[in-house]
Amino acid sequence: METVAIKYTIIKNKSQYNQYCTQLETLLAGENDETLQDEIDLLTLLIEKYDDEHNTFKETDPITLLRSFIHDHHLKPQDMTEILGISKGYVSDILNYKKGLSKDVIRKLADYFKVRQEAFNRPYKLVSPINAHLRNASVMNTAKEIQYDK
Repeated sequence: METVAIKYTIIKNKSQYNQYCTQLETLLAGENDETLQDEIDLLTLLIEKYDDEHNTFKETDPITLLRSFIHDHHLKPQDMTEILGISKGYVSDILNYKKGLSKDVIRKLADYFKVRQEAFNRPYKLVSPINAHLRNASVMNTAKEIQYDK
């Protein structure tokens, strides 16, 4: 009976996880070959399973996650304008917590970075432009109450 070596297994540790992520990025960067699609799908499934079990994205707010993806993929904020089809100003506002992520942007980010939409579709605090001049973050993230004389 012939033994067949298994190329991929369930991810058991962070080192193996990183190795599989690197392998997946290599496959995705290459020619879009249909023969590799099963391998890409399997790696994606194994990585997503590890992510779900180890909450790798659950603690990270979507903007911190986006910034880390931009860094890890050696992208610039300008590259995001092309990837997402949005203006430089909108990208800047997103990265500086001034505007939220639209459904369309979330979909494009998830597709581009090969993660589930849930990674980007989580609540996070935006900086209120009214209070942006304040240094105290807890005050900065609240709406200003205006008193009117009657």
